[in-house]
Amino acid sequence: MTASPADRERVAVLLGRIPRGDFDVVVRTVSGDPAVLRNAPLLDDGTPMPTRHWLVHSGLRAAIGTLESHGGVRRAEAELDAEAIARAHAAHAAERDGDLPTGYEGPKPFGGVGGTRRGVKCLHAHYAHWLAGGADPVGAWVHEQLLDTDLMPADAPGRITS
Repeated sequence: MTASPADRERVAVLLGRIPRGDFDVVVRTVSGDPAVLRNAPLLDDGTPMPTRHWLVHSGLRAAIGTLESHGGVRRAEAELDAEAIARAHAAHAAERDGDLPTGYEGPKPFGGVGGTRRGVKCLHAHYAHWLAGGADPVGAWVHEQLLDTDLMPADAPGRITS
């Protein structure tokens, strides 16, 4: 994973801190600003990084925070098929774990989307996974909620399909 120096600098501004590990920008806004990162499975110091896709788009983070503050996590769990959510967790974990160094024997990341093993922990992480092309029913649900509630920022990226 090799983010450009310009992307590393911009992501530091978006996060409000210097990123602690390697990443690629996998989704951008129409203007080219980073929106979703794909993180390496280990931070620079070897700490496991369970969250594969990280949403850095400030407008989307705020909009999804609004969904969460209005019971969005509970609503998503109630409205969506638990098995489909479990499949999204498994696919997320498999992709992330597939990037561990060959022969790596140290502590490994755990869980699926957002580091959880089942259910929904963080709508932001599910949406980032979905935007990056993951088959994530929670991310798709979040997208529909953003559109239905007019919370979608004007500069928000579309979903990557390839």
